[in-house]
Amino acid sequence: MNTYKGFTLIELMIAVVIIAILAAIALPSYQNYVTRAKIKEAQSNLVALSLAAENIYQRTLSYPSTPTTTTFETKTQFKSWNPSSNDFKYTYATDTTGYVLSAEGETETKFVGCTLTLKSDGSKAASSCSHGSGWI
Repeated sequence: MNTYKGFTLIELMIAVVIIAILAAIALPSYQNYVTRAKIKEAQSNLVALSLAAENIYQRTLSYPSTPTTTTFETKTQFKSWNPSSNDFKYTYATDTTGYVLSAEGETETKFVGCTLTLKSDGSKAASSCSHGSGWI
């Protein structure tokens, strides 16, 4: 009497189908989670940048008057600040009452069109950012 040990082809196919179904459900959820986390990360970078601007204001009693148009220029102007990722472009501009900081999604990323704004008066805005990721 022979007893075979192992799995049949049908059992293996059923296992593969179950794994595929689980992956099809989990992957989009994970991608949404990553997208929301990256947008929250950009918000945190803007808050840190505002702290650097306020630090300069406390030392000099004025905000920097030179606007920036790239992340590199912003990092050069605010030496104590460094963003934690390159998914967004960070800029600084002055207005009549203070400053306006913004983070715009870079062209090579999936955040194109997403713009987060933080002003010196504390007002915050988010436009064209997916997954309901407005400011908290």
